[in-house]
Amino acid sequence: MADEQKGFPLPSSLKVVPGTEAAQAAYPYYTQFHAGDDQRFWFYNSMHFPEPMHHFDMITAEAAYCALGSFNTRVHVLPTTKGIDHRIINGRVFIGGVPVTDPEEIEARMGEFQQRAFYYYENWEDLYAQWKDKMKALIAEAQALPTPELPELEPIETTHTGKGVASNHALLDIYRKQLEGYFRMWHHHFEFLLLGYGAYLTFFDFCKKAFPEISDQAISRMVAGMEAEIFRPDEELKRLARRAVELGVDEKFHDGMVIEDVLGALDQLGEQGQEWLDELEASRNPWFNVNVGDGFYHYHRSWNDDLSMPFAALPGYIEKIKVGQNIERPTEQLVEEREQLVADYRELLDTEEDKATYDQLIGLAHRVFPYVEGHKFYCEHWYTNLFFNKIREFGALLAENGFWEKEEDVFHLTHYELESAIVDLMLSWSSGTPPIGPQRWPAIVADRQAAIATWTEHSVPPALGAVPDVIEDPAIVMLWGITRESLDAWLSDGEGDENELKGFAACSGVVEGTARVIKSVGEIDRIATGDILVCQVTNPTWSPLFQKISAAVSDIGGSMSHMAIVAREYGLPAVVGTGTATQKIKDGQRIRVDGGRGTVTILEDEPVLEDA
Repeated sequence: MADEQKGFPLPSSLKVVPGTEAAQAAYPYYTQFHAGDDQRFWFYNSMHFPEPMHHFDMITAEAAYCALGSFNTRVHVLPTTKGIDHRIINGRVFIGGVPVTDPEEIEARMGEFQQRAFYYYENWEDLYAQWKDKMKALIAEAQALPTPELPELEPIETTHTGKGVASNHALLDIYRKQLEGYFRMWHHHFEFLLLGYGAYLTFFDFCKKAFPEISDQAISRMVAGMEAEIFRPDEELKRLARRAVELGVDEKFHDGMVIEDVLGALDQLGEQGQEWLDELEASRNPWFNVNVGDGFYHYHRSWNDDLSMPFAALPGYIEKIKVGQNIERPTEQLVEEREQLVADYRELLDTEEDKATYDQLIGLAHRVFPYVEGHKFYCEHWYTNLFFNKIREFGALLAENGFWEKEEDVFHLTHYELESAIVDLMLSWSSGTPPIGPQRWPAIVADRQAAIATWTEHSVPPALGAVPDVIEDPAIVMLWGITRESLDAWLSDGEGDENELKGFAACSGVVEGTARVIKSVGEIDRIATGDILVCQVTNPTWSPLFQKISAAVSDIGGSMSHMAIVAREYGLPAVVGTGTATQKIKDGQRIRVDGGRGTVTILEDEPVLEDA
């Protein structure tokens, strides 16, 4: 156990980085640390927000936690946990769970939960099919929103049809519909998610009690080999690689290629080139609507917006196909291993009652688990990328009217401030006088841009406030990998073997190789074949990189985090939730990853590869 005197800094002890006070104060008041927060436990949510947050991007936390808490607390009524509170300081998002500890309240909530959640479990397939229809309809609504614009004069049709509404009103209508759709998307996101995790966690708890020696990894392998939409973009890349070889256009794809030149050359190549381009278009809609990040930052653009990520993977896939190497995800092997594990552990149960319970729980986990990853394609990726691109249209309109220099500057405003800027432009258009915004916003945008750069160089503690005796919220354990043991490790930083890090054993296998420390999406092009990826967190859309790397290590994540799931699906040795890997491991060092034991060992100091 950690020394009794040790603890995390109190929120009140954190100071805003000098020179960034105005940028900090611009975040909404309800996201600022306040009196009373010192008595609670908070941790830095580097899984979802590993980089400082632009002011508009904070809507991704606000909308998500509005929806998550609603379903936990009041819709499905989870017995032992409610919502999540969030705070931001120096651009970093800290979150704190709201556990339910009163036995009487837990019992009352359990009764509600059984009425509500069990209805979903009993009707999962029908409700999930309905959910997909809802998401596709929501996406279609967002796509149908017109591009905001203001004509010099109102079209004569407005007068001759008696429309009775001028064009400037449309700006407010479009913007508010964009925000409403985004908040609604997050409600759809959490309609099933916690129930999916809950089914797995119930099975997990049963296994831990029935088989005291079973590892977390063994339990997680019992739900491996599932099909989910989030894996489809990578499958489409593999299909395009195969088609390139079949059509004889594979020589056009190579490391260092200029994508525009490749597309132009294929267009001039004749029937084979055009056929491959047609195949590309078929893949792009909808499967390239995935962000290179996890969908929480406006600048993590989709594959459709920037073809660099998918095209960078094509030469490797093509080369493997040409030499006869299998590039498919080992789904059949995973399913065989899964079924064997399920059968083997079932035989260890003593009673028919226990076996019946086991069968029921694993059956439910298999039914619901595909949603756990599949929802990400529709929500965090397809819809969120569409949403940010729609906001860019307002950024462009306001830039044209002098509010700032370029469309991307819009993301330095909060969503409240953006509405005020839109109303400013509406008033200017209606009165015929210049807007006030061009006098106000350029300096603020510059100040906040500088603050983001400053915060990027500023580290924050992994946790704040009172150290809990136990972590009550099972999702925090499974997703973020935060347990009392991991907190003790954070508190004991610097003690023990400085060359060994411990985390969650995500996927077995032992690999030695060169560490490539990646601290942002913009650095992923530095990864070379055989490298061991060391990062804060990754996501399923980095799957094309898995053909290059030999293992993966992350700071954050539990046995059911996205990185752990994807690593198992691709058979890639991985350790997640180390806490400090990106800080302790230097770029270029030789390390050993033991994905079975959950350990990472620094073998020797190598010079940091400054220009790698």
